[in-house]
Amino acid sequence: MIQERTMLNVADNSGAKLLQCIKVLGGTRRRYAQIGDIIVATVKKAEPRKEIKKHQVVRAVVVRQKRNFRRKDGTYIRFSENAAVVIDSKNEPKGGRIFGPIPREIKEKGFTTIANLAQELV
Repeated sequence: MIQERTMLNVADNSGAKLLQCIKVLGGTRRRYAQIGDIIVATVKKAEPRKEIKKHQVVRAVVVRQKRNFRRKDGTYIRFSENAAVVIDSKNEPKGGRIFGPIPREIKEKGFTTIANLAQELV
């Protein structure tokens, strides 16, 4: 579960390294985000000389979470970290590469570009 003030690693090469969630999109009283949900976040750490800078406000999609995520077939999947991919206004990733495993629910939720760039789908 990702909520406000949760720190997330960045799973792409957009320049950001660490994000802090400041808003979960999808409703006025929505408190938690999970795999495939869009959040608004601020950049806490960034690489020098890249497109995204520190303190910048960005939109991101959650691609990994520590909390167990229940799939439709009844199985559970969980990861060792919380991670997100920075996206633009058209829900396309800002980076050109995606690092680490990505669950197949990302493709089912309409983020096919992220799923195609991923090294492996779990």
